Amino acid sequence: MTGRPLVLGLGNVLMGDEGVGVRVLERLVAERDAAHPLAGAELVDGGTLGLDLLPLLDDADAVVMIDAVDLRLAPGSVVVLRDAELTARMGGALSVHQLGVGDLLAVARLRGTMPARAALVGIQPQRLEVGLELSPAVEAAVPLAAEMARAEVASMRETTHA
Repeated sequence: MTGRPLVLGLGNVLMGDEGVGVRVLERLVAERDAAHPLAGAELVDGGTLGLDLLPLLDDADAVVMIDAVDLRLAPGSVVVLRDAELTARMGGALSVHQLGVGDLLAVARLRGTMPARAALVGIQPQRLEVGLELSPAVEAAVPLAAEMARAEVASMRETTHA
C-alpha cells in the first residue's frame, strides 16, 4: 500500500444505533498513538456525507468503512465484508442510511476511483430512532468493531507488503 489507508466512520449520531460507525471511529481516534496499528491511517468521521466522501476515496489505496448494517442478525452482531463479498452485496440495501455504503462504492467504481482494497465493519443495529444513546447491545459491540477495524487495516498493510 503506497498511500495512507482510509478509515471512515459512517452514520447519524442523532438516530441512536444508526450512529455506531461514528462512535467506533471516535474510539479509534481516542486510542491512537504512534505504536497503534492505525498510525499513519487517515481517520474520518464521514457522518451522513454520502457521495461527498468520493474525493476521499479518490486518494485511498484501501478503505475500511464502519457502519450500521441490516443483515438480519442479532442486535450488536459485528461482521466484516471484504472486497468481492462487499461488492457482491453492494446491490442490496446494506447500510441503514438512505444513501449508503453500496451507493458510495458503486459511484467510486463507475468513476474508476474505487480503492484496490475495501472492507466494511458492519454492526447490526437494534434501535433506529431519535436519540444520542446507542442501545446496550450495540454499545457493547463498539470495542469488538474497533478491534476488527484495526485488524482490517493491519491485514491490508501486510498483504500489500508481502
